[in-house]
Amino acid sequence: MADKPKIYRNSGVRRIERPKSLAQTVLSHLRTSIIHGDLELGQPLSERQLADDLGVSKTPVREALAQLRNEGLVLIYPQRGAFVFTLSAREVHEICEFRSAVEAAALKLAISRNPETFAADLGAVVTEMTAAQQRGDQRAYLELDTRFHATFLEHCGNSYLRDAYERNVGKIAALRTHLATKPLHTKMSFREHRQMLETVRQRDLAATLAILDVHIGRTRETYSAEIEDIAAADKEVAEAM
Repeated sequence: MADKPKIYRNSGVRRIERPKSLAQTVLSHLRTSIIHGDLELGQPLSERQLADDLGVSKTPVREALAQLRNEGLVLIYPQRGAFVFTLSAREVHEICEFRSAVEAAALKLAISRNPETFAADLGAVVTEMTAAQQRGDQRAYLELDTRFHATFLEHCGNSYLRDAYERNVGKIAALRTHLATKPLHTKMSFREHRQMLETVRQRDLAATLAILDVHIGRTRETYSAEIEDIAAADKEVAEAM
């Protein structure tokens, strides 16, 4: 009778993590460049130039651009090529409406289901935000700003809300970077993050929602309905200065 194969459990051997493919590496790099504003809103994207800059062939660049199109971070037009996304004032308003609906729902669930851990995790993010502010590291601060709001979704216990938010978080983060150039925007935003932390600690849902509404509303109010393209409008203002 053949011996049964031995089954080893809890061997202590860690699973080997597979390295990212070249296409995934290029995708991550381009996504980060758009979110951080290294690639500006509305900027044309040449496959050949990107491939040369990154030291890769055009194939992984093409694959990355296709995925970024699915994420809404890149626009691809026949006969014209690829561009970093840009938004009309109306689309900014729609993103703000989306954020208000999803983040408010997630906030309500997080406070009701997991208030202590939720408050602790928000507090940890605000501590890091304070440190980033003190050392003048705006890029780190903006990444933490994104993480602050993502914490609502991490603790809401609803995968549908979380998945819907994740599909748009790149565009939201890129818009956040764009708005960071506005006078006093980051300063006021940081104050509201700290206020939300305190009201979450107090489990005061109504007060937290009121602050969140003002917080998101500033983005909506920054651009008037007359502005067709925020990237083009901001460029005109910069050139006039």
